Amino acid sequence: MARGEVATGAPTAAAAGYWRRRGLHTEPERVVLAPGGSVLLLALLAAVGPGAVVLPRPCADWYEPQARLLGRPVHHVPVPAECGGVPDPFALLETVCRARAAGADPRVLVLSVADDPTGTCAPPELLHEVCEAAASLGLLIISDESGRDTTFDPHETVIVSPAQMLEVPGGLPEAGTAVVLVDLREALLPDGPPAAAARFPHTRRGAELARAVERVLLDLGVGLAEEARGPVAVALEEPEALRTEHRARVRARAAYGARLHRALVEAGAVCRPPRLGGALYADLSPFGPELRRRGATGSASLEAELTVALGGPWVRGGHRLGEPPQTLRARFDTQLLAPARPGPDRAAAREPEPAVGRAAWEPEASRRLRRLLTSLTGTRRD
Repeated sequence: MARGEVATGAPTAAAAGYWRRRGLHTEPERVVLAPGGSVLLLALLAAVGPGAVVLPRPCADWYEPQARLLGRPVHHVPVPAECGGVPDPFALLETVCRARAAGADPRVLVLSVADDPTGTCAPPELLHEVCEAAASLGLLIISDESGRDTTFDPHETVIVSPAQMLEVPGGLPEAGTAVVLVDLREALLPDGPPAAAARFPHTRRGAELARAVERVLLDLGVGLAEEARGPVAVALEEPEALRTEHRARVRARAAYGARLHRALVEAGAVCRPPRLGGALYADLSPFGPELRRRGATGSASLEAELTVALGGPWVRGGHRLGEPPQTLRARFDTQLLAPARPGPDRAAAREPEPAVGRAAWEPEASRRLRRLLTSLTGTRRD
């Protein structure tokens, strides 16, 4: 593909089929592809035009930078107690109304029904309240659904897209239109080329927005590389071999997430149990006195302390995720518990821990985590 050419053809048809299998009628002309989720989000925000962006707090660390690059003001709204990824609906109404009273113009709400920082998903009834609030405020919803296929138990965790709520007959007004964004590297192409897809509703506004996003990508001179088109199309068609590998990866993530959650909660941290993805979000304020003695007085210094203590970049401080800088909250990557197995057998490295011989493969980061929790709590952890 020539530089700046927007991808059309097989990948868009495969993306349309991907969404149809998930209950969203989609035609290829309502799909736009780009080399990565952050690029596509940037193009979406640029296409919408001037106006503030509303984000949940916490949120994925690649949301806010795209708004800041465009000079868009950002308003963070706290998430509800039961999940992350979406703003509390009442706090959303209050935040937007106050912003508009102060002269701001929020136009876009970016949310995630399968949330990366917290490893949780929004219950359908709560998501409906958020969609109602956004529609009443005239906000365009950009729904990041990159992690929707990483649920540990699909029968227990139901993922519903805002687009499904907005596009049913008699649904919410078009003012609450939702664009669905999927970064393929989260689930379908973890080791493949950077690629992302956006699905636009089959309305006049959806068509106009899709064309505007294509124009932005062309102006930026970015598009899906020619050599990426084949792998992207195959991944979106979800052949059995890909699904088998994906299920193994999800099982491994579930095992690592459960172990990490158990270790943190038993030590005294506060965090929701992960239901999907490869991360969880922990409040370490119960360890405040000991952390302050170590020099960790906010999320930036907390991240630095944990990076040293765990021997790697397994933690992202809450300041990167929309939190106030003085908080002691952080995103933990559950892969810190994954066995380090060099060589080509990457699929084996994603499998859950074996029932016996854990010490034989336990990575150094895991041992460091146990030592860290012991030092923070003053108790022995086996």
